[in-house]
Amino acid sequence: MKAIVTIESGGPEVLKLEEFPAPSPGPTQLLVNVKAAGINRIDTIQRKGSYPIPPGESEILGLEIAGTVERVGDNATGFKQGDRVFGLIGSGGYAEQTVIDYRMAMPIPEGWSFEEAAAVPEVFFTASETLFTFGKLSAGETVLIHAGGSGVGTTGTQMAHQIGARVFITAGSAEKIERSRSLGCTEGINYKKADFGKEIMQLTEGEGVEVVQDFIGAPYLERNLAILKPRGRLVVVGLMGGSAGEIDMGVILRKRLQIFGSVMRALPLEDKISITERFINRWLPLLREGKIKAIIDTVFPLSQACEAHEYMEANKNFGKILLKVD
Repeated sequence: MKAIVTIESGGPEVLKLEEFPAPSPGPTQLLVNVKAAGINRIDTIQRKGSYPIPPGESEILGLEIAGTVERVGDNATGFKQGDRVFGLIGSGGYAEQTVIDYRMAMPIPEGWSFEEAAAVPEVFFTASETLFTFGKLSAGETVLIHAGGSGVGTTGTQMAHQIGARVFITAGSAEKIERSRSLGCTEGINYKKADFGKEIMQLTEGEGVEVVQDFIGAPYLERNLAILKPRGRLVVVGLMGGSAGEIDMGVILRKRLQIFGSVMRALPLEDKISITERFINRWLPLLREGKIKAIIDTVFPLSQACEAHEYMEANKNFGKILLKVD
């Protein structure tokens, strides 16, 4: 099969379309002919050599796919050859074929394209777990979502609005803020022009927010904690700005704050299956009904994975960047 391989650690130019041995499905796996794959920030980090490949996973990038079942493992049930499926995987998405555990695979709803399906798993699973399982966001509460124009940001904004929460976001342009309003954002803050900490306190009349979802890490830590209400929850999803931060821990004690971290890729399969089930039960019905949707920015052909990574790292996207496999 053809797949995007990383010839060495480095910039987007190290991604090359090459012949690669096709995978064989294990007893509980499906072999899938990939039609579309999602690109995520973690892919760019792994490409640079800063994210070790988990044991047992392929060196091929790609954590979410949509396609058709080619072969069914001996102990996999509920699927047959030709079925349209989508789901989260541990690696191998940037390829013509990959494998997925049948308990992680989901039938693609009628009327969805492969691109629509591939845009869902990583961002919806992440937003669901961070905002609701950890953050326990509920109706009437207020949340600040950093990187509001990202795939997770556009998804989380819709989810939070859908349950009746008040949503603030940060983004790097007026255009992204305006588009976020159409998804349910109450107000957006251009982090390039304003201090989000001061802006949030003004927008909430000094009260702050119950939940902060953060992708930046160290540079935002002190301000994130400062804008949380008593018993507030900070959920750290990424460390794009660095991992080493210093804070006054007294604020955590005085305000009885909670800090959570979330990385899905390294979780045991059983935990990922539970995450999939929570998504299916709570959010997939709303996706089917069109009440929320995956926001797709751009679709690149598989051969242009290099250009797709360049596009992501330039922060040009609003929503998901995808690869289409012909």
